[in-house]
Amino acid sequence: MENEHIQKNLRNRVRDVKTIKNILILMIIPLIFYLLKLLAFIFIPLASALFLSILFTPFMRWMKKKKIPKIISLLSVMLIIFCFFKISSELVQLSSQEIMNSNTSELLIKMEDKLLDVIRPIEQFLGISTEIGDDSIHDFLQGEDGSSNLLSYFGNTIQFLQKFITQLLMLFFFLMLLLAGSLDLQSIMNSTVARRRSTAIKTMLKIEKSIVKFIQVKFILSALTGVGFGLACVAFDVSFPIFWGLFAFAINFVQMVGSVISTLCLGIFSLAEIESTGTLALFFIIITSVQVLFGGILEPIMMGKTFSINTVTVLIMLMLWGFIWGVPGLILSIPITVLVKIILEHNSRTQNIAKLMA
Repeated sequence: MENEHIQKNLRNRVRDVKTIKNILILMIIPLIFYLLKLLAFIFIPLASALFLSILFTPFMRWMKKKKIPKIISLLSVMLIIFCFFKISSELVQLSSQEIMNSNTSELLIKMEDKLLDVIRPIEQFLGISTEIGDDSIHDFLQGEDGSSNLLSYFGNTIQFLQKFITQLLMLFFFLMLLLAGSLDLQSIMNSTVARRRSTAIKTMLKIEKSIVKFIQVKFILSALTGVGFGLACVAFDVSFPIFWGLFAFAINFVQMVGSVISTLCLGIFSLAEIESTGTLALFFIIITSVQVLFGGILEPIMMGKTFSINTVTVLIMLMLWGFIWGVPGLILSIPITVLVKIILEHNSRTQNIAKLMA
């Protein structure tokens, strides 16, 4: 009887310890997200550097097999990144020159008239009267002197550039630390998530394979989407084809939401450029078909089982990381989700959560 009583007490204590542990975990999770939001200026470049380091890991491993010194490998990575930024800056300059050389005031007036033509029938059909009128749309699109007023919504340019440069320098700093081996991700994985070294290696290899494939496929398909948008603009004589191509390419990295935003923005802008309703409808069908082809058909096929995350999980993670980190969070949300899902899969206690995400 005494032994049974002791065993019962032990079971009760174990149960109490588990309950306390679960309560502590539930209390810590909101604190972690709060710290991630509070220290976003550190964690955003750190997370970006983490995924970039994973992308360049196969290249670094190949250089190591060729017995090339690590310093040369790091310089090669920096050169690749510099070339990418150089090409991007040249494209942005072309897009800026394209916009500056055009008559934006005339385009804004045309867009104003077309928006009013669209809004008025909707008001009459629904039997409502909104405050949107000639003056309100004119004030939104143009200032008193006729110049564009839209740029004022992007904030102070100098502050934005200062913040961007600071974040970029921190990203390069963390990237060099990760690629140089100062932060050993496998050792961190081995001491926290996977207790066995073999499990940690398998987890890291799967993370590397999944992230590299996701970034490669997303980059290629986003680039093809941008080219498709640019060619559609050229074919239908819509202004700023380079800008719209770059815009579609950049915003397509925001899973699901980006494709809708780029299509709607270009569709609304084309109201001022395309007079015929039939031609406008055809243009909208073409740019929608480009998004469906690359984002809805080719992307799932090329990802295969690597990117097996359901739509509900994607939307929840987009809202969560968008709330915490803003636009960078929207871009990083899917790689973070892939990373978390793979880690949960390799832990027997969290495999059910990973199955719910799939």
